[in-house]
Amino acid sequence: MEENSTEPYVCTDPEKKETCSGECETCPSASVHGKGAGLPEKASIDVRHVILVLSGKGGVGKSTVAVNLAHALSSHGYNTGILDLDLHGPSVPKMLGIDGSRLQTIGDKIEPIRVTGTLSAISMAFLLPETSTPVIWRGPMKMSAIGQFLNDVNWGSLDFLVVDLPPGTGDEALTIAQLAPNVRGAVIVTTPQEVATLETSKAVRFAQKLELPVLGVIENMSGMVCPHCHAEIDVFGRGGGKRMAEKLGVPYLGSIPLDIDMREAGDEGRPAVIRKGSDDPTWKAVDQVMENLIRSVEED
Repeated sequence: MEENSTEPYVCTDPEKKETCSGECETCPSASVHGKGAGLPEKASIDVRHVILVLSGKGGVGKSTVAVNLAHALSSHGYNTGILDLDLHGPSVPKMLGIDGSRLQTIGDKIEPIRVTGTLSAISMAFLLPETSTPVIWRGPMKMSAIGQFLNDVNWGSLDFLVVDLPPGTGDEALTIAQLAPNVRGAVIVTTPQEVATLETSKAVRFAQKLELPVLGVIENMSGMVCPHCHAEIDVFGRGGGKRMAEKLGVPYLGSIPLDIDMREAGDEGRPAVIRKGSDDPTWKAVDQVMENLIRSVEED
């Protein structure tokens, strides 16, 4: 935004937010509003498309969607990286079956954990001594870590970098939006019920304020098939994500059903897209969302 932007300035530094005038050089919000030195230059990672996966609230299955989208892209031959930026609650390694892995350095570069020949991952979890170790950081330390995850990691040449962000619109989302090169846009994940779409709409507005294209909305947990009677049950409702997308004027990428196998796949560390066959409804739903995402990227 321009220096004279009329958008409200919101300081994200808890120690300065009451008195900050917008000149705080370490505050990500300052750089967003064209004030202060803010962030360093764009990272030098070689990537064609950076996709930010956002949600307005927790519990909507954002990480599950990010992991399955990254794996689907990889399985279709795209060199893909997944960057877990939920620094306080990293779950991507568990879902990919690589929890317990440790990062190694070759020369002056950190080697990502290779999941398959075309999929690699970086997560804060790889640096923690135990899975129960909390990360107690303020904004500047998060910014430094994100910069290292981009600049100091040997990602190689990527077609896609899928970034799994924590719920909300805080430091992590602001920092990656400004540091990463070729940010193609944001994917917004919601569940169908109104209480979720109300909060998730904030993520759409967040992307728009940062002038990031909204590649589309994904409605997760959209109905389910009873494993006993095989009847369709709308546990959280249906269609809320599509209605939200239409109201806000952004693309709708599709829906993914609530599936017990999806939960079990995450716990087992085998994403549903490889655990299920291509004739499975959930596999088809994820694959269709991926194809719609690629189409949205190409059109943008």
